[in-house]
Amino acid sequence: MADPTTYRPSPGSIPDAPGVYKFRDATKRVIYVGKAKSLRSRLNSYFADITGLHPRTRQMVTTAASVEWTVVGTEVEALQLEYNWIKEFDPRFNVRYRDDKSYPVLAVTMNEEYPRLHVYRGARKKGVRYFGPYAHAWAIRETLDLLLRVFPARTCSAGVFKRHGQIGRPCLLGYIGKCSAPCVGKVSADEHREIVEDFCDFLAGRTDALIRRLEQEMAAASEELEFERAARLRDDLGALRRAMEKQAVVLGDGTDADVVAFAHDELEAAVQVFHVRGGRVRGQRGWVIDKAEEMDVKDLVDHFITQFYGEQAERADDPDGGSPVPREVLVPELPADAEALGEWLSGLRGSRVSLRVPQRGDKRALAETVTRNAGEAFTQHKLRRAGDLTARSAALAELQDYLALETAPLRIECVDISHIQGSDVVASLVVFEDGIPRKSEYRRFALREAAEEGDVASIAEVVRRRFSRYLKENAEGVDPDRPGIDPETGKPRKFAYAPNLLVVDGAGPQATAAADVLSELGVTDIAVVGLAKRLEEVWLPGDPDPVILPRTSDALYLLQRLRDEAHRFAIRYHREKRSKRMQVSALDGVPGLGQARRTALIKHFGSVKKLREARIEEIEAVPGFGRRTAEAVVAALAGETAAAAGESST
Repeated sequence: MADPTTYRPSPGSIPDAPGVYKFRDATKRVIYVGKAKSLRSRLNSYFADITGLHPRTRQMVTTAASVEWTVVGTEVEALQLEYNWIKEFDPRFNVRYRDDKSYPVLAVTMNEEYPRLHVYRGARKKGVRYFGPYAHAWAIRETLDLLLRVFPARTCSAGVFKRHGQIGRPCLLGYIGKCSAPCVGKVSADEHREIVEDFCDFLAGRTDALIRRLEQEMAAASEELEFERAARLRDDLGALRRAMEKQAVVLGDGTDADVVAFAHDELEAAVQVFHVRGGRVRGQRGWVIDKAEEMDVKDLVDHFITQFYGEQAERADDPDGGSPVPREVLVPELPADAEALGEWLSGLRGSRVSLRVPQRGDKRALAETVTRNAGEAFTQHKLRRAGDLTARSAALAELQDYLALETAPLRIECVDISHIQGSDVVASLVVFEDGIPRKSEYRRFALREAAEEGDVASIAEVVRRRFSRYLKENAEGVDPDRPGIDPETGKPRKFAYAPNLLVVDGAGPQATAAADVLSELGVTDIAVVGLAKRLEEVWLPGDPDPVILPRTSDALYLLQRLRDEAHRFAIRYHREKRSKRMQVSALDGVPGLGQARRTALIKHFGSVKKLREARIEEIEAVPGFGRRTAEAVVAALAGETAAAAGESST
């Protein structure tokens, strides 16, 4: 690890001018490229106290062995040079945009004599027009299926095209009218290219002229009594309109814009882009990036626009036949060099590009939708991270170190309490093994003894019941070769395995209560901690101060997921229990109708609503009910309905 002071340039030697800089490691490899409005100010910030730097920035400056820079005349030149160097050197510490999925596009091979329409994934090629990206390949095939009756262009591969040309017979699509069969000469190369160009015009948004032309041709065919041709044109118009309906109009003024949004934390960020052409959403893309340094939304906008549109400008033709840069780029916040970015984008497009933040109306509403999509994509990325074996292993190892455990906690259990003002108190017990949920081991408890004494007593009751069962099941006829299996039923015992770590939702008092119960039961090989929600502090039993885990650590992330899963499972049980109580409360006070019979009624009919609709004879048919009890139930429900009607009328 290098000391940044060993290669720090003297402050006076760094020019106070715009430019681009490179950090190199000991092997002279470029590891980071950046731009700055003032090189002196920017580079000096890297050589401040390294403990105050962003973790990745700190890693970068301690990996580097030298820094160099190039002065440029304007900020626009700095943007272009930074993009070119990132493209050339692929520095390991620069932000890298990774697609959160491989998006399919509709490709049209205009560089072939007979252009082909097909679904495509991969690098863009010259001479090929691309439409999309689409969220799913089936969406492209569905659109193609609708449009081929209107634009019967070739969709087959080169091998299939050549084979049918040799045998002199078209494929099935040629027979049913969804291909003009250029392979057997039904149309010439020029006629087929005209069909493909009309197809591209339609997908590029130039739909009105085509619709009007088909309507005129249909009217003319009808006047000339060519009713079959008029009917075919009518069906073609219907197919075109259905295809247009699949692309929702979001901006009624025919706007061409890209709408960009971000969701991020200290180390990572997700970006989502909606491509709007002709007022319709033509595609959607998403990336997840590792932050190279401390970056807010303005910095993310700056980096994204430079890399994304720089690469787009180098690729093949845009679906609209021009530049891939739209007339407007709508962003959540404007970066400091917004004016230079706008000028650079205008140069890529060849005409003015507006870079701005939408303030009101439809564009603002669409920006909020894109923001929600970015947040959802970021959440999904975090969940995928939880499934990564390397991250899970790191989390377990960190927990072992932070909590001073003898071994990594391969099995962790978490207890959470749920209630509303002390009523319907329930608890959940969730299990994670090797860092992932083991849902078949989840358990839930309806609390009885400590329900009125608060969360600390409730935690103690759950722990006592859970580990009393554990001791009992391990004391009764355990097969040493199959300790977790019931020898009589052959099924897994519910509480046969003990965790390495027990987590309770709460602070010191909850953790201490759980540890005291384990001590009373003689269970001494299970570590206990409490996780407090407010500051995400980890409390050990009896300790006056909490253990503070780094906010970015995999260990804390795992504990949060465990606690959140326990909370979700407890709330679900609480809602079920409260719902059942509220259902049967309508039958309170019916003579001869206890809790068991009320529950049997609800179970038989499914709900109180259906029970109200039941006749006396139907209730009498329920096992354990006689005529008199059935009449009392009907009378009670009828009285409750009348009372509710009276209340609503007042």
